[in-house]
Amino acid sequence: MDHAPLSAWPWENLGSYKYVLYGPFLARLIYSMIWEETRNPSWCLHILLLCALRGLVHQLWSSYCNMLFITRNHWILRQGIDFKQIDPEWHWDNFIILQAFMAGMALLSFPFLTNLPLWNTKGIICCMVLHMGISEPLYYWFHRLLHTQYFFSHYHSLHHASIVTQPFTVGLATFSEHLMMGVIIGIPTVGTWLFGYGSISLIYGYILVFDFLRCMGHSNVEIIPHALFQIFPFLKYFLYTPTYHCLHHTEMNTNFCLFMPLYDSIWKTINNKSWDLHKRTSSGTCKNERIADFVFLAHLVDVMATSHSPFFFRSLSSLKYSFKLFLLPMWPFLFVLMNFSWVLYKTFVAASYNLRGRLHQTWMVPRYGFQYFLPFAREGINKVIEEAILEADRMGVKVISLAALNKNESLNGGGTLYVNKHPNLRVRVVHGNTLTAAVILKEIPQNATQVFLTGATSKLGTAISLYLCRKKIFVLMLTQSSERFESIQREAPIDCQQFLVQVTKYQAAQHCKTWIIGKWCTPREQSWAPPGTHFHQFVVPPILGFRRDCTYGKLAAMRLPEDVEGLGYCEYTMERGVLHACHAGGVVHLLQGWTHHEVGAIDVDQIDVAWTAALSHGFKPV
Repeated sequence: MDHAPLSAWPWENLGSYKYVLYGPFLARLIYSMIWEETRNPSWCLHILLLCALRGLVHQLWSSYCNMLFITRNHWILRQGIDFKQIDPEWHWDNFIILQAFMAGMALLSFPFLTNLPLWNTKGIICCMVLHMGISEPLYYWFHRLLHTQYFFSHYHSLHHASIVTQPFTVGLATFSEHLMMGVIIGIPTVGTWLFGYGSISLIYGYILVFDFLRCMGHSNVEIIPHALFQIFPFLKYFLYTPTYHCLHHTEMNTNFCLFMPLYDSIWKTINNKSWDLHKRTSSGTCKNERIADFVFLAHLVDVMATSHSPFFFRSLSSLKYSFKLFLLPMWPFLFVLMNFSWVLYKTFVAASYNLRGRLHQTWMVPRYGFQYFLPFAREGINKVIEEAILEADRMGVKVISLAALNKNESLNGGGTLYVNKHPNLRVRVVHGNTLTAAVILKEIPQNATQVFLTGATSKLGTAISLYLCRKKIFVLMLTQSSERFESIQREAPIDCQQFLVQVTKYQAAQHCKTWIIGKWCTPREQSWAPPGTHFHQFVVPPILGFRRDCTYGKLAAMRLPEDVEGLGYCEYTMERGVLHACHAGGVVHLLQGWTHHEVGAIDVDQIDVAWTAALSHGFKPV
């Protein structure tokens, strides 16, 4: 396909710099605004505005399709969208650039087309006739041609590489295919102009409705009720459905139409399953929603990180989170959303993937990181988490793993609050810190003789200290509380207690090159570390790396087994296919079939057990 004529995009090598191709339109617009004396807006303005609106239509549809908390019960195909589909669809909007240039060439060639009224009622009728009478049958036969052996293997197979269609799948096609689509769109609009009934509103309306219907057909979410066709039986021949087009992608030699199944009916290519499957999908008789086996209960981080959710920008969520300057204009909207979250008291499904026949979901607590530290908000947050656990229990979820601040010691004692309050829970509540401790400990050099530990009296800090002292490694535990230090020291075997040393200042670690950071430390505090120090971390958020002569580890994480399916998002700042260790710990709990709750203090004896179990199931250290 790469070598077929007109299959590659001319600006393929530009990557994301392709948007400079809009430059000539912008330059022409600026020129007309400054030097041309005219009251009418430049045609370049309409092209640019229409391109922006077309992009918005596709983005809104993509956001809707990825709102699992709304759409998952109406999915037609239940497979997830993975990176193998997301990456080819990354430049889905190439066709908008192409058709902008096609429109520009038409307007330069026929200047009289620029003098159009705002509205013309006759134009709507004319446009519909041209679409139904020319564009629809033309597309039908062009589409059938694309399914012949040569054209399918050299061109159209790219589009069908996406089995589970999405709105962005619309743009996954070769240059020549979208060139022809530009002609098909142009026939009703240019034809209406030639008949003298053209208008600006018609152009906007037709093109945006065209894009809306194509996105709908590729959405994999059935939104058209079957009752509509029962009331108006003839309508099923004039409007396709997402189910109808989904059948074309799963059983390719049927359902070739653009929007009107009438032409499939005329030329005997309609899939016999179309109406029955649509009835079952839309009515709910084939919903049978699959219950998750595992739930990772996460929470929102900060205002800008909200945009990393799949239902905001699917492409960006497929990469690890980093601040994007071009998203800054969205801050006011995201800030309003943050304030609105105060009134939400129910978790929502944010993402999912499959592992060895089991469905794994991420549920999101509608609270941001800073809200967990507001005393008046704690009771409400605990109530949301408790309701999520009880709902998971009612649904038959086997394991629910608490993320980050959802298991904060001061909030709920690392999950003990819920287990003690509801002793008959069937769902296993897991904080995953046992595997987190294991990941951190396995990163420490085998020849280390001493480590410096901040956050030493936390659950993780305590477990790390007790584990290392058993290995005869000196642990400099930074804490101001002698009482808490002595309590931890008493938990260690008598012959190992000498390896736990209380320190109260960072200066005490100025000769130690292994720092384990469990509490935020400032650049000044980091300055006490000797050159060559490595900072291991379990503090959220991670500390900033100010020392160029030192190295900084990332948060504890593990890579998923290779047989994971339907994974198309990155977990916050993690790389693709990498989970926070506490998330991985919950998955291991499920795969091992353990029946105990993992809450409260970490059992030091289970650290090596959790590590061995994770490796046995195909998890890998990052």
